[in-house]
Amino acid sequence: MQWFLSLGAVWQALIASLFMYAMTALGASFVLFSKKINQTFLTAATGAAAGIMIAASFFSLLLPAMEYQTSIPTYVTVTLGFFLGGAFIVCSDFALSRSQLKFRGIGDKKNALLFLAVTLHNIPEGMAVGVAFAQGLGAEGAVLSALLLAVGIGVQNFPEGMCVAFPLRMKGMSPARSFLFSQGSGMVEIPACVLGALAATFIAGLMPWALAFSAGAMIAVICSELIPECFSGNKTVASAGVIVGFCFMMILDVALG
Repeated sequence: MQWFLSLGAVWQALIASLFMYAMTALGASFVLFSKKINQTFLTAATGAAAGIMIAASFFSLLLPAMEYQTSIPTYVTVTLGFFLGGAFIVCSDFALSRSQLKFRGIGDKKNALLFLAVTLHNIPEGMAVGVAFAQGLGAEGAVLSALLLAVGIGVQNFPEGMCVAFPLRMKGMSPARSFLFSQGSGMVEIPACVLGALAATFIAGLMPWALAFSAGAMIAVICSELIPECFSGNKTVASAGVIVGFCFMMILDVALG
């Protein structure tokens, strides 16, 4: 622990970000263990992914956004940020539907939107950890608090890795590609975390906007892609998956703070 405390904030943030990324990759790796996945299981997994993402949108993004104090009223930043995030996905969906893009490697626009939303949501999470380390200024208690935040986000990243990989697999992507794209969505936390540590004061002012924007984007993707996808099959299994996924992520978020 003393060795970690002796490092600068940027190095501390980098090490923490590597752990968070590794947890995403570990969760995504579960998609590699089955050559042929049962359709009922995929429906449940996609429903659970939707539940996990709904819970993460509220407990990991919107609630932390409300805790930031800025010169603009909190309800304005959170509401407007959420609206802009949702509008961004709706407009992207419309633009992608009208375009002739083939999305080489990732498949169709549904895969592209899912990947984009989860990647966007990982950026402010990484920044938040970097800012926490920079604001700790080497004080043992503050650095420990930042480290616990990184561990909490890392643990949450484990099911999030699965919640990207399995829906991509359900939409016809190979297990290897599902894994590659899912772990790639978590890789953005590394530069985001380092950036947060380097520009803590500036980034801190943008955090409520970034968190709320990501929440809006994630909810829009859940409503437009994941919910219709899983409920087109067995509605009972899909509903159970959503409830279990939400409860699981809520427990992680509340327990790990």
